[in-house]
Amino acid sequence: MQSRVVPLEEGEEVTPINRTNQSKLSTLRPIRVLVLFLVLCIAFSIVSIHTIRYFGINSVVTTAKSSTFRPCYEEPRSLEQWITPPSNLMHNMTDTELLWRASLVPRIKKYPFQRVRKIAFMFLTKGPLPLAPIWERFLKGHEGFYSIYVHSLPSFQANFPPSSVFYRRQIPSQISEWGRMNMCDAERRLLANALLDISNEWFILLSESCIPVYNFSVIYRYVMNSTYSYMGAFDDHGPYGRGRYNRNMAPEVYINQWRKGSQWFEVNRNLAISIVEDTIFYPKFEQFCRPSCYVDEHYFPTMLTIQAGNQLANRSITWVDWSRGGAHPATFGRLDITEEFFKRILEGHNCTYNNGFSSICFLFARKFAPSTLQPLLQVLPKLLAF
Repeated sequence: MQSRVVPLEEGEEVTPINRTNQSKLSTLRPIRVLVLFLVLCIAFSIVSIHTIRYFGINSVVTTAKSSTFRPCYEEPRSLEQWITPPSNLMHNMTDTELLWRASLVPRIKKYPFQRVRKIAFMFLTKGPLPLAPIWERFLKGHEGFYSIYVHSLPSFQANFPPSSVFYRRQIPSQISEWGRMNMCDAERRLLANALLDISNEWFILLSESCIPVYNFSVIYRYVMNSTYSYMGAFDDHGPYGRGRYNRNMAPEVYINQWRKGSQWFEVNRNLAISIVEDTIFYPKFEQFCRPSCYVDEHYFPTMLTIQAGNQLANRSITWVDWSRGGAHPATFGRLDITEEFFKRILEGHNCTYNNGFSSICFLFARKFAPSTLQPLLQVLPKLLAF
């Protein structure tokens, strides 16, 4: 049988069809794609490793180191940390910061813990406490029912032994001068530091020349059961009372509100807070009550009479003797210390206590010179049983 030849058009070339080559090409294409994909993966891996090495590891190490010093969460503070008084009275707060901190008041009146009410004995002194042994005996055995705070000249460094009730009881102090506003600043400073102890309920201002004239148990019961705070706030019409009033103090203080009283006082916690938080009356007294207006005799009595006059007993619980005349009460020496002398302080007085009559009118007395220490140590244990 003869083969059939089909002629091609001019210019076309006969290309033989190679089916083997076509099969090879179709097999190589997927391999090339796979190789290219593997190359890209390897390149991406190399870049990632270098990135982590130079950037990520430092971050991980920093996190690890940080976690060594800082926990992931903070343990909640216990109530004990809020109610425990400062172990060290020295701090670096300014007066503005201290007064603000001391003015914080719990809104819920019922305490969620067993609170033992304490008396804060606040000593305003220039330096040494020559009658400290009297107070050591007075307070012995009553730990937990009192606190001690001492405001002295900033330059004074106390040297009490660790066994003393006065050991490390100095507060950060500043200069205070008789009759000037910085004296009231010192008293506010004492109150503010004492308010940081939430167990302090009553606050008694004393000097280095003060002594107790009853034992601790009597004074504690008397103070803790008091309905009123003891601050003299008299409406004195004489030259030492209203005669010191400055009309520029109105409208915060009018002349019929002007009061005069003793510098030495005893107030409860509510009135102590009123004193440290005051920003209304303070500027007026600072500007317009200057010698011969003695601010320590007028500022607190006037302010508290306006704000809480019904809470004041309008008398002092600190006995003094003005019979010798002069700008200051009498100072007693060693020859004055006899049993008859103390009978004069303790007997023959009638006063009001919680709206009733009482023969216990004074709990403290002043002014006693350093020379009275030894006679007092002989007489007081007989009279006061401490």
